[in-house]
Amino acid sequence: MKSEREKMIAGEWYTCLDPELDTMRNRARSAVHEHCTLIPSKRGNLTPKLRTLFAEFAESSFIEAPFHCSYGINIHVGAEVYINAECTILDSAPVRIGDGTMLGPNTQIYCAEHSKDVGERRAGLEIAKPVTIGHNVWIGGGAIILAGVTIGDEAIVGAGSIVTKNVPSGVTVIGNPAKIFSK
Repeated sequence: MKSEREKMIAGEWYTCLDPELDTMRNRARSAVHEHCTLIPSKRGNLTPKLRTLFAEFAESSFIEAPFHCSYGINIHVGAEVYINAECTILDSAPVRIGDGTMLGPNTQIYCAEHSKDVGERRAGLEIAKPVTIGHNVWIGGGAIILAGVTIGDEAIVGAGSIVTKNVPSGVTVIGNPAKIFSK
């Protein structure tokens, strides 16, 4: 029988109300708290706790505080990525952010989808889907990227947009739900 963590990693339905996952989230909270409470001049790119938590983080990338993630272990950040203040990454599945990408303030990335059945939802049932953001992408402030979305290289996501579907490379999307913007 698989653990809830194994189900989460496999992209199967799992319950987030699980002691092992609680421990992992608490470890992430501790690492995030340390990052967010350092004096800015001493913050650097990442604190040691946050650096060891992430799956991958290039030295040339930077995360402003405050920042929040649920696990950290599924976050892959390429080179020269800038993550602005108040960003939230709920990484119950892999989140890959390509080289040269910029996330505006309050960008939110959500990998979990909850059950539509109220009883299952109250029991913590959810499924995790990866989010992939290509190279040299610009995501405007307050944008929300939903589970399972891929954003292609050099795309632009307008501020406040809610991205519910894949975004092709080189296009600009805006709105709720985000749609390709034509001039």
